[in-house]
Amino acid sequence: MDGEQRIRAYVQAAGALPQRLRQEALSLPREEQARGEELRLRSGRPMSVVLPEGERTLGRVPVSTRELEQLVEIASRASLHAVLDQVRRGYLTMAGGHRIGLCGTACMRDGAIHSLSRFSSANVRIARQVRGAADPVRGALCPGGKLASTLILAPPGAGKTTLLRDLIRQVSDGAGCQPLRVSLADERGEVAALYGGVPQLDVGGRTDVVEGCPKAQGLMLLLRAMNPQVLAADEITAPEDVTALRTAAGCGVTLLATAHGESREDLERRSLYRPLLEEHIVRKLVRIREKGGQRFYTVEELG
Repeated sequence: MDGEQRIRAYVQAAGALPQRLRQEALSLPREEQARGEELRLRSGRPMSVVLPEGERTLGRVPVSTRELEQLVEIASRASLHAVLDQVRRGYLTMAGGHRIGLCGTACMRDGAIHSLSRFSSANVRIARQVRGAADPVRGALCPGGKLASTLILAPPGAGKTTLLRDLIRQVSDGAGCQPLRVSLADERGEVAALYGGVPQLDVGGRTDVVEGCPKAQGLMLLLRAMNPQVLAADEITAPEDVTALRTAAGCGVTLLATAHGESREDLERRSLYRPLLEEHIVRKLVRIREKGGQRFYTVEELG
């Protein structure tokens, strides 16, 4: 994505803001708009922008509770009832794939969050697809032109989801490898960003997406319903996620997933991930490291 595309993405995301806050967001110099990652709104505090070097305050007037409500109204196109299921999970996906994280007062029912109201803060994350992010690792992950089951490992914020998205796109479209049917369990809508049923971020022409349900349930739904050749999921964090991956592997499906961690040794120490290694469910491990604002990739064989 070039500078002009990055600016257009920033402007599109800022379009969800109430007028006063939108003007503040667009007052940022264009070269900094191109680098903007998030717009942070906190009730009683001025809005801020998150840049690669940190968070910077925009303007002096505090964000009001009413402006937070207006943000949700604009992003949902005044159809809050249509997005209530997302809102109760603490987020809202808007056109372009931009994602609004929400905080407020949770209403509980039967031990689960039933609704979220009286919003206290919001985080507008600017969606920017990085086409070609998987280029440095694709060859190593596709021996003989066919994808091997792969786990992408990195600390939070190091680009796991960006790499996963582009790898799904390339495998689905057959870019430098055999084209395969991919099914994506996108629990929080961060990979494909469905809006009106249409992915706002390109995950390839042979990719089917289910979002809004727990990963384990989504993976099993896709396995039963869509006859996938590849199953993909972001952030494996629970035993039931690993169980679903083990089941899919037993059906001959190739796996693509991400996890938080630093190294292979880190995975081996954690009982949650140990079966993925010991049972050879994943064959390749991609580690992402950041240094000097650049990302470096290492691919390891897991047997």
